[in-house]
Amino acid sequence: MRRATLLLPLLAVLPDPSFAQRIRSNHSIAALVTQSPFSLYGDRPPDCPPCFNCNLEDFVCHQFADCSKASGKCACPPGFGGEDCSSPLCGSLAVPGRDRAPPGEGGQCECDDGWEGINCNVCKSDNACSAFLGIPEEDKSNGAAVCYREGLVVKKNYQMCDITNRKILDTLGDGRKPQATFSCDADDETCNFQFWVDARESFYCALDTCTWTAKAEETRNTTEYRCEHIKCRCIPGRMLCGEDGSIDIGDFLAEEIKGPASFSSISTEGGSSSDGSKFEEPAMNDLISKVFGDASITLNCHAGECLSRTEVPGYERPVKKINTPLIAGVIAGCALFVVAVSLLVFFLSRRANRRLGPIHLSDDEEEEGARMMETRPAALSFEHVSYRLGSGRQVLHDISGSVKPGELLAIMGASGAGKTSLLDLLARKNKRGSPTGNFYVNGEKVADDEFRGVIGFVDQEDTLLPTLTVHETILDSAMLRLPRDMGLASKLQRVEEVERQLGIYGIRDQFIGSEESVRGISGGEKRRVGIACELVTSPSILFLDEPTSGLDAFNAFNVIESLVTLCKTYNRTVVFTIHQPRSNIVALFDQLILLAKGRTVYSGPFASCQPYFDGIGYPCPPGFNIADYLVDLTMHAGAEKTPMDSDRLRFSEPDADGRVTRGSSAMAVKSITSTENGTVGGHDSNGSPGGSLIRPKGKRRTSIRQQQERQLYTRKKSHQGAGNSTPRIDDSSLGLMDNAVETTQQWLRTSKRKDAPPSQMLDDLHATPPAAPGSTATDLDNLVENFANSEVAEQLHHNIHSAISGANGRPNGQVNGSKSPSTYGKMRSYKRSSLVRQFVILSRRTWRNLYRNPLLLLTHYATSILLAVLLGALFYGLTDNLAGFQNRLGFLFFLLALCGFSCLTSLQTFGQERLLFMRERGKGYYSVFPYYLAKVLFDIIPLRVLPVIIMGAIVYPMTGLTPAWAEFWKFMLFLVLFNLAASSVVMCVGILLGSNAGVANLVGVLVMLFSLLFSGFLLNRESTGKGVRWLQNVCLDPQLITSRIPEHIVTNETIQLSVFHYGFEGLIVNEVRYLSLIDHKYGIDIEVPGSAILSTFGFDPLALWTDAIGLSVFCGVFLVLAYVGMWAVLVERR
Repeated sequence: MRRATLLLPLLAVLPDPSFAQRIRSNHSIAALVTQSPFSLYGDRPPDCPPCFNCNLEDFVCHQFADCSKASGKCACPPGFGGEDCSSPLCGSLAVPGRDRAPPGEGGQCECDDGWEGINCNVCKSDNACSAFLGIPEEDKSNGAAVCYREGLVVKKNYQMCDITNRKILDTLGDGRKPQATFSCDADDETCNFQFWVDARESFYCALDTCTWTAKAEETRNTTEYRCEHIKCRCIPGRMLCGEDGSIDIGDFLAEEIKGPASFSSISTEGGSSSDGSKFEEPAMNDLISKVFGDASITLNCHAGECLSRTEVPGYERPVKKINTPLIAGVIAGCALFVVAVSLLVFFLSRRANRRLGPIHLSDDEEEEGARMMETRPAALSFEHVSYRLGSGRQVLHDISGSVKPGELLAIMGASGAGKTSLLDLLARKNKRGSPTGNFYVNGEKVADDEFRGVIGFVDQEDTLLPTLTVHETILDSAMLRLPRDMGLASKLQRVEEVERQLGIYGIRDQFIGSEESVRGISGGEKRRVGIACELVTSPSILFLDEPTSGLDAFNAFNVIESLVTLCKTYNRTVVFTIHQPRSNIVALFDQLILLAKGRTVYSGPFASCQPYFDGIGYPCPPGFNIADYLVDLTMHAGAEKTPMDSDRLRFSEPDADGRVTRGSSAMAVKSITSTENGTVGGHDSNGSPGGSLIRPKGKRRTSIRQQQERQLYTRKKSHQGAGNSTPRIDDSSLGLMDNAVETTQQWLRTSKRKDAPPSQMLDDLHATPPAAPGSTATDLDNLVENFANSEVAEQLHHNIHSAISGANGRPNGQVNGSKSPSTYGKMRSYKRSSLVRQFVILSRRTWRNLYRNPLLLLTHYATSILLAVLLGALFYGLTDNLAGFQNRLGFLFFLLALCGFSCLTSLQTFGQERLLFMRERGKGYYSVFPYYLAKVLFDIIPLRVLPVIIMGAIVYPMTGLTPAWAEFWKFMLFLVLFNLAASSVVMCVGILLGSNAGVANLVGVLVMLFSLLFSGFLLNRESTGKGVRWLQNVCLDPQLITSRIPEHIVTNETIQLSVFHYGFEGLIVNEVRYLSLIDHKYGIDIEVPGSAILSTFGFDPLALWTDAIGLSVFCGVFLVLAYVGMWAVLVERR
């Protein structure tokens, strides 16, 4: 049924003491206030009428308006003006009374848009009411203001009516139009009525003690206004009030019209003859019936009243209904997503690698691959190598050495002797100190970048990713480092060849593993995988830092044996450090450098090692491993001794069995006969103990292990049969040692005699040479001096200078037919994979590492769902009152705090692979940018974006935030932007301070806490003291703002330093800006606009997109800073 036409609604103006003064007509009264109203008559010309003064009896304020005693002016009601309130005003109610214009020519008003009526008091549109109610321009579209048409009065309504009495229309004739205006005020229960002819008011009435009712029937609606008292008055000289040719009903209105009066309207569905309005009063009805023949004044009216949306009759503030099925569906969908991710991770982590079968290469591919992987033999020489730390400590002093292709160079020494430092210098690693010396490859000096491109370096500590398989680890190295133009099939074939060379092809599908994660391959196998990662590039020189460290004897021998096979079969140069190798490993050495406290004790062929030490009076005793003997010798020689200690060592008392014990193999002294003078098993030992430690010179037909085992077994049989092999530590050997000790003591006594003949063999072992650079004032100086003056050192320097001379004399570096070190050709490097290819390979590796270690990934997703449900339950169904506003603040603040501190896991984004990255970068695996981009993307998307989307999708419907798609997507946008910005800040801290996990965690937490403090929730931004205001924002030069920084990024010439401020302000503005909060106090509802509360809290209601841009800028700036920090800080320095 169509809603019935209701009468007399219009906006009721809120009580205001200045209301009457604001709606007065245009009169300047300032000059009249100070004068007596009666002085206006003085000295007036006789033909000039007196000025209007309502305090005088001759002047009347029409519309029963109040008279100002101070000024003598009338306080006209809305829509009326002139000195006596008898003229209508134009424009609209939105215009203050003093600014409303009177009718123009013809007496007709021109109303503003959206208004109608003789005095433009009746609204027609909602936009017109928006201006009247003072709604901001940006809020007009949300329906806050309503023009309530044809309704019952709510506050103060206005009606414009056309008189429909036929006789009245006929009487007026000549097109003169009778009209009436009617309005009611609900606050004081009064109404007023005006009768108009051709827009000129004839008479008016004031009604009080009014009530109004509305009755809704099935087919008809009825409204009625009833007032107990009424008084009317004519405007003299107007129609029906004394105008020429018209009757004067002034006395009748003043004396007869007393009330009660009513104004009723009927509206019938489909329309009927009874529809319309009528004004009734007993005396008025009697006059109308006698003069015009009608029972009452009949009218056709249109009403309008400006109201806020919540004031419209029948409006009920919507009760938020939580969509329970939607919430259940969202939670179930997120749970299914996590289950799907879990299944995907389970499948991928256990999926067997696809077997591609044999790799078939065409003749061209095979030839091209062989050409690209052609290894240029490289002889490495170096002399006068020294290294000093910044503190002034000398680590290495005057080290020289040389190694040819097909040879192994072992660098031995005790702990702290400088082995690793020397190896780093030979491999051209970045060192913190100051290295000096000359380095030659094939007799020529080679640039560092070119040199690093043709070598391989295996660190002492394994830095392999535990989640990758052996094949994937080696394949990634090959894909990143092999020539760019080399085909995929050729690279795969190269990887398979290396796996077979090192004996790890059978474990190619096993995970590397670690103690913290899945169990993987053994330590020896890991070491060979590390070697394989270097061998795929066919390096000319391979450096290894203690490849047997942490391995048992069997695995240590396997590693060294694989190096020997590589060296001899493929003509490679291998340089490695080793601490105390077992005897069968020592037998594999070609060249040896023995260091002690950074100085050279021996550097030359290993075959000449024992004869050299025999020659200088330090033979290796029978039954000792020469490597143990030499290391102990350097330790004993480098130790400072007092005379008391020397005597105690020289003249040790025998034990109960008559034997003298020694704490070190270095105590074997010159008088012990070297096995050089005997034979073992019928074979000449050539100066090595037992003859088993010298490499066979003939072509090796059986494996090294088989040869050594045969020699070990033969030595045992020889000892049992002949009795002249290397003695065992039994009774007979102990007797031999006793004889040696006796001989030693005899030699010491002889050397102490004053008349002892001068002899080189009888020199005092502890008599040190004159002090030289790097000297220690110990017996070590004797060893160093003896080697420097030996034929071995002389031959070493001669070989180095010959290689240099041969390289300088070779035209254009061409290779001739000889195999001298100077004829191996120049080094050649090649272009490795492009940046895009590096990014693809590193992304694949990062993704594998992520899904094969799913704890962090699944924890983020599961935690997001559980915390989202918990938050939704705590803040379920937020209400639109002040308590609901407080809950909104707390909910959004806690949500951001949760997301912000969850981002602290970004500290470990690069922490776990920090050492791996620095080593791979130092070896030239890839550039910084592809690695950084891969890590950032695979940290952001799965760990920062997806979890927060899951959480936001659950909490938004549960908490009952604004149910609109636009607000929902903006909510999600701010959550994602905030997470990205916070993650970038924490990631930057992790990169710069990641070397110390404790410091990085502390700084990361402090940054989050300070940012949280200045979010605007805990501390009002406007109340912050000037002394600490710099902590939350940075003041900018206005010229800098306008010239370099976009204006929308700064506020009041400052930039906010809190990422929480941008996120929190954006979320709260998005939620509360258009919200009207109702607080019920003292029996009334107080409505507070959300934007007003935001301003009170120091937030900018218009800063929504400014905050989004601020978060984006935060994210971009710190991502760039993190990259710069990674490029500059994460550099390998040894």
